[in-house]
Amino acid sequence: MAIQWFPGHMHLTRKAIEERVKEIDVVIELLDARLPGSSANPMLAELTHGKPSLKVLNKQDIADPACTELWLGHYNAVRDTSALALDAAQTAPAQRLVKACQQLAPNRGGMAKPMRVLICGIPNVGKSTLINTLMGKRAAKTGDEAGITRQEQRITLADDFYLYDTPGVLWPRIIVAKSGYNLAASGAIGRNAFDEQEVALELLNYLKSHYPAQLEARYKLEGVASLRDEALLEEIGRKRGGLRGQGRIDLQKAAEIVIHEFRAATLGRITLETPQEFAQWLAQGLALEDLRKAKKKKRDKGNAAPGA
Repeated sequence: MAIQWFPGHMHLTRKAIEERVKEIDVVIELLDARLPGSSANPMLAELTHGKPSLKVLNKQDIADPACTELWLGHYNAVRDTSALALDAAQTAPAQRLVKACQQLAPNRGGMAKPMRVLICGIPNVGKSTLINTLMGKRAAKTGDEAGITRQEQRITLADDFYLYDTPGVLWPRIIVAKSGYNLAASGAIGRNAFDEQEVALELLNYLKSHYPAQLEARYKLEGVASLRDEALLEEIGRKRGGLRGQGRIDLQKAAEIVIHEFRAATLGRITLETPQEFAQWLAQGLALEDLRKAKKKKRDKGNAAPGA
C-alpha cells in the first residue's frame, strides 16, 4: 500500500516557502544521509527552481560512508548545486554551511546586501538540531517525531547573514513507493499514516540483501539473506522477547523493534538507497503515475455528459 502524508499545516508551509523564496539568495535543503533521494522534496525543487542550492546530507554519522560518497558525487554534479555531509549536532562541521552559501552566492554579503538563506527539509531530518548548533543555544524545538516545527523563524547568524527556518514538509503525492517506506522508516512520516509491520518488512527486505552481516550480528541469526521477509521478522520477534501465549510471535512488537533500532543506528551505519537504485525507482514511479493519469483522464472523459 502506498504511503502518503500531507497534513493541513504542510499546505501553509508550501505557500510560505513560495512567498519567501522570491527574496532568497541560497536554498539549503537538509537531506537524510540514509535516504538522500527519498528525502529530497520534488515540490521544493519546483518552488525554488533557479536558486543556488546546497544539499546537506545530515546524519552522515549513522549512514553508510561509501553510499554517502556516491550521493555527494551525484548532487555535486548538478548545476548550481553543492553538497556536503555532516552531523547536525557537531559545531565545527555545521559552520561549513556559511562558507558554502557564500561560495554559491559570492555577490551577497555586508550590510548593504546581506545573505538571505532559506533552510528546508522533510520532517524529522534534523533542521532544528542544526539551527541550535549554529546558534550555540536552543533556538528551535527538537524532537524525534515528525512535525515539531510549525512556524517559520528568522535567525540572524551574523549581521549580514539571515537564515529562514521553515517547518518540515513533504509533498502532496509520493509517487516512488519505495520512498514512502524509507521515509516512514526514518521517522519523517506521522506514525498514524503507515503500518509498522509493512514498513518493517520492506526495511528487512533491503537490509537482508545489502547488510546481512549487521542483521545477523544484532539479532544473533544466521543465513538471513535466505529467509523470507515474514520469517525474518518472526525470528527477530522470537529473539527479542516478542512472544505471546502458546509461543505465538508478536509481529507488531517485532516490527517496532526493527524500526526503532534502524532509527537509533543500533543496527550500524546503514543507507537505504544508492543513486542508481533511486533512479530506477523514480523511473518506475513516473511510469506508473503517467498510467494513473491516463486512466483518470479516460475515466473522466467517459463520465462526462454527452455533448459537454
